[in-house]
Amino acid sequence: MTFRKFYLFLIVALTAVTVPAGTWTPVTRSAPTVINLMLLLSDGTVMAAQGSGNAWYRLTPDVHGSYVNGTWSTLASMHDYRFYYSSTVLTNGTVLVAGGEFGTGASTSELYDPVANIWSPVPVPTNLLTTNGFQDAISKILPDGNVLLAPVYPATNGDTALYLVASNSWTVGPKLFRGTDQSECSWVKLPDDSILTVDNIGLTNSERYIPSQKKWVNDGNLPAQIYSPIDGEFGGALLLPDGRALFLGGNGNNALYTPSGTAAPGTWAAAAVTPNGYGIQDGPAAMMINGKVLCQFGSATNFVGPSYFYEYDPVQNSFTATGAPNGASDAVATYESVMLDLPDGSVLYSHYARDLYVYRPDGSQLASGKPTISNIVANADGSFTLAGTQLNGISEGATYGDDEQMNSNFPLVRLTDAAGNIYYERTYNWSSTGVMTGNKIVTTRFTNSAALPSGIYSLNVVANGISSDPWSFILPPRITPLLSGNSLIVTWPTNVPGFLLESATNLNSPTAWSTNPILPSVLNGQNVVTNPLTAPQMFFRLIQ
Repeated sequence: MTFRKFYLFLIVALTAVTVPAGTWTPVTRSAPTVINLMLLLSDGTVMAAQGSGNAWYRLTPDVHGSYVNGTWSTLASMHDYRFYYSSTVLTNGTVLVAGGEFGTGASTSELYDPVANIWSPVPVPTNLLTTNGFQDAISKILPDGNVLLAPVYPATNGDTALYLVASNSWTVGPKLFRGTDQSECSWVKLPDDSILTVDNIGLTNSERYIPSQKKWVNDGNLPAQIYSPIDGEFGGALLLPDGRALFLGGNGNNALYTPSGTAAPGTWAAAAVTPNGYGIQDGPAAMMINGKVLCQFGSATNFVGPSYFYEYDPVQNSFTATGAPNGASDAVATYESVMLDLPDGSVLYSHYARDLYVYRPDGSQLASGKPTISNIVANADGSFTLAGTQLNGISEGATYGDDEQMNSNFPLVRLTDAAGNIYYERTYNWSSTGVMTGNKIVTTRFTNSAALPSGIYSLNVVANGISSDPWSFILPPRITPLLSGNSLIVTWPTNVPGFLLESATNLNSPTAWSTNPILPSVLNGQNVVTNPLTAPQMFFRLIQ
């Protein structure tokens, strides 16, 4: 025992002097309280939860797009206190949470509207759960936008749960292939939209949910078990840039899965063993824009710190030590930490304290992960539809496991003005919830949520920090209608050329819109058009 302790000390000492591959920077402003779960919202802000409570806060990047220099604000609080629970950002930009290993919300769920800043309870039917509830349930968004969740305490052994977006309701989901539940399991989404898990019984069994078949099927066996010898814990799971999946083990064993591309079983192989006898018993990892994985490891035999940081290189199948935010290690255990992929290509790190850190990897973003823009169309309601490829990214971003989910495989729209100021618009109605969608054209809507003035901007679409090439985008002028006597005055700014004013009295007719017959005159830097009121209601739009 004495020799073993001395041996470990030597390894730690050698690890401590390893030159870090990336750089850590503290977030300038401390969070209002201890932070655990962090979610990326579709407007580019970070939604951060109070540790073991019901309070939420928002981290907003500064005008230069810096999260390090971002500001904190208070959001509405949940109805229930929760700690370790399911969380999913839906295709309309709202956030669904369910359960809680600790707190008052084990058997409840809620929906957060970021625009209205309101939490609304979502009723849970009595036939879905036992009295112990969802607890720390794992969840994934499905191709149809609904959410698949595995309660730790389903009413019937092996049942899952489905959240239906259209009806804002829960129903019983597809039964697992084996076992009673998915407690302490990690799920990863594959390029074919199937969901892979390592079962918590049998230790080396895996199964997969096939959305097109709406059922769980048996899959291959791991070469060795990856669960920790205490409490059956392990870490998260990530999709790698080459299409394989990496599962990080609690006992130091790690596993690689190669998909078959069909419903047939894939193949498993051993990944590099975690260095120095470390493991990850619940804890974070994050896919980075350079294709490597930032991992946090610690003791494989207990739930105490310290913890250490490594980068996993899937090409070399190797781990390289990197420094912690404040030295060679962090004092906390792995389960006390969370990571989140940010739109600027960095990783946000919280260790259940008020001080947060940003890790910026070295190298450049993967060319294979770059989104492309093929078209942007203005919609009648003032929003825009952006079409392109790989808008959802080539991974789900960061991971933790069953206790916390922070998937960010959805498109963000970033605008940069002539002065270099950066703004994120709110995206919603994503046509895809997948990963590695290749050359398939997918779409998202976005709106001028930042209330930016009309003008010419450089637009990028971003997925998990990997950015598209810039697109020259004209944000159209805003129409302001005013009623004056028997005339309707319509004004709009003149700083963006090439727009034509049209009017209509009946929006239900396909030929409703016509060019306004009255030529505009310039007044105080605005175009002013005065029309007689020829109908009880009139509509105006600007088109290019």
